[in-house]
Amino acid sequence: MAISYNKLWKLLIDKGMLKKDLRTAAGLSTNVIAKMGKNQDVSTEVLRKICKTLHCDLSDIVEFIDEEKA
Repeated sequence: MAISYNKLWKLLIDKGMLKKDLRTAAGLSTNVIAKMGKNQDVSTEVLRKICKTLHCDLSDIVEFIDEEKA
C-alpha cells in the first residue's frame, strides 16, 4: 500500500490556497511539504496540524492506494 496526498492538493485548490499558504498556516517545514509532494510518509502530528488548519478529517486529505493498480 502506498500513500497519496492527491486529495489534499485538490482541497487546497478548492480553497484557493497554495502549498506555501498551507505550510505557513499549519506551521510546517518546507521539507514536510516536499515529502508530501513525493507521496512519502509524514508523521501523524503533521497530518493532525493540516486537518486542524483546513477544518477537515484525515480521509479528506490522505488515501492509501494499491501499488499494483497504480
